[in-house]
Amino acid sequence: MTTRERPALRVVIADDDVLLREGIARLLAEAGLEVVAQAADAEDLLRKALAHEPDVAIVDVQMPPRHEDDGLVAALELRRRLPDTGVLVLSQFSEASYALQLVGDRAAGVGYLLKERVGDVAAFVDAIERVAAGGSALDPEVVSRMVGRQRLDDPLAKLTPREHAVLASMAEGKSNSGIARALSVTDAAVEKHVTAIFRKLGLGLESAEHRRVRAVLAFLRGGGDAVRAEGRGVRGGLGG
Repeated sequence: MTTRERPALRVVIADDDVLLREGIARLLAEAGLEVVAQAADAEDLLRKALAHEPDVAIVDVQMPPRHEDDGLVAALELRRRLPDTGVLVLSQFSEASYALQLVGDRAAGVGYLLKERVGDVAAFVDAIERVAAGGSALDPEVVSRMVGRQRLDDPLAKLTPREHAVLASMAEGKSNSGIARALSVTDAAVEKHVTAIFRKLGLGLESAEHRRVRAVLAFLRGGGDAVRAEGRGVRGGLGG
């Protein structure tokens, strides 16, 4: 099946700002994605996402009914009830704790971006596609806040500064080629660093993609327990 013949990614958008919501919907439609539903509050998001089972749900953090972290809570519930649906959270805040809650013990099919990134349409659509494919797309500003969080007794302490930079770029969702461009090194050098990261974190038995996700999870959680975590599920939610 060629790229043109592939079904369009199906997306649900949830944001109480109707202008932003409609603007995102238009951008995605023009990019060839199918917006199957829109929601203005967290409860409506859950209803429509469960009805449509989209490839990706794009969710604002602060939404009605409480206008607090209702969208994030709904996103956590979607991660629990629709594990095959990617969740991309948009926020006005570079809040590492929000990203950590969203990731939970499963760094696959999840994204956390600042709303200002929507203006770069190509990068925004790329993030949606990565999340739909089971990858991660975390805002560089959020990732930068996590640098240096790990404890001295963690496996992450074994990484060299360059390996740490490579792992941080992996957390943002960059491919090996993207990391090479960002760090001004060769693809071969990135591959060497990635292999070393897997070895130092003890990730030698799974597929390359699974090891990549677990390495990102270890970085985000900042601890050895994350390396050993195996899908214990997401805590919290809206119930039901």
